[in-house]
Amino acid sequence: MGTKYQKRVSDLIRTHLIRLLNRKANDPRLRIVTITSVEVTPDAKRADVYFSILGDEEEQAETQAGLDSAAGWLRRELGNRLRLRNTPELVFHYDPSLKHGEHLLSLLEELEISEESEEEDDDDDDDDDDDDDTGEDAFLA
Repeated sequence: MGTKYQKRVSDLIRTHLIRLLNRKANDPRLRIVTITSVEVTPDAKRADVYFSILGDEEEQAETQAGLDSAAGWLRRELGNRLRLRNTPELVFHYDPSLKHGEHLLSLLEELEISEESEEEDDDDDDDDDDDDDTGEDAFLA
């Protein structure tokens, strides 16, 4: 299978998985999952599905278990929707990119807050220096 076809199949699988999980999944563990990417092997027998979830490690493990238990159902549903010779086996992997991005945002917010407080402190110091300069000029005159 060519890389163009491989990417197209990956995108189709991702799109249909998102729809299935949002609309048809009855398992509450699968309601808050985000499918970040899908990579199909060149022979289209396996699809590595990367998911992310905002939450702690316990919620991540529950979601992983829910996806693993629903893999057969999801594969069957994909087979009904996609016109492929073979429906790939779905293997789910946790993708920490959303959690990492959330951590980076919190660090950036901390930096902005500390920079604003430093700027306010610098402004206060500049005002004090201006008062000293005018006092010295008055004394010298």
